[in-house]
Amino acid sequence: MTFPNDPVTGLQFVELSHEWGHGAPSMPGDDDVQLYRAVKHGQHGVMAHRIRMVMHSGTHMNAPIHLVQKGAGVGEISLDHLFGNGVLVDLPKGRWGLVEPEDLESATPEIREGDFVVIVTGWHEKYSDSLEYFGDAPGLSKAAADWLIAKKVRLVAMDTPQIDHPLATSLAEHRGGPLLNRLPDKYRTETGRDPKADFPDWNIAHRNLLEAGIPTVENVGGDVAAVRGMRATFHAAPWAWHEGDACPIRFVAMLDPTGECRIETGSAA
Repeated sequence: MTFPNDPVTGLQFVELSHEWGHGAPSMPGDDDVQLYRAVKHGQHGVMAHRIRMVMHSGTHMNAPIHLVQKGAGVGEISLDHLFGNGVLVDLPKGRWGLVEPEDLESATPEIREGDFVVIVTGWHEKYSDSLEYFGDAPGLSKAAADWLIAKKVRLVAMDTPQIDHPLATSLAEHRGGPLLNRLPDKYRTETGRDPKADFPDWNIAHRNLLEAGIPTVENVGGDVAAVRGMRATFHAAPWAWHEGDACPIRFVAMLDPTGECRIETGSAA
């Protein structure tokens, strides 16, 4: 696959965002993204849109305040959590799979302290307004989230609709759920297990990451499959909205095939 290329530095830019717009898949229980043209070319020779949406739509960043009272908003996340080096780990997971510490420990390339970590399960291929995409998705276990926290990573992104396993969210029998009415019984029928016993804590992996000051990105997509298993530099910039719980973003990976592009230190030497 050929990626856009900067003619001066040789950097390649890779899209990691799903296409966003009217009718973008939204979490069950959330209103649809709605856009309309407030001003049109045929009317005034200019176009301007108005938008009504939940901020947790499409490829988006979650700030600590999303799950942590008095936590930082998206506009208060420090810039070193929005631009930096890291890794796209290829960890294929099927329906209701869990990303565990041993998956992260054995990932190639290795996850280093301070990395941006993009977890590619393959679920981005199912991105749609469907019961399967939201209800059957894999997720991150509490133990895996704690492993990433111990690594002092600066951002965690996943190609799934939520960071946690869906049975650990309000899609199932937690806090106002189930938003997917069929999900708990489907899990009981197909696994013979009790979802509340297997997933007793609500959004525990996501909450632990945000409590540690690590922003998260959900619904990673675009060309992520072409660069999984690689190291890259990432850019994920939300709005400068200090009270914001979340924000759709354009998530980009930057590759340097030549190995020659370096950011100057800024020193006077």
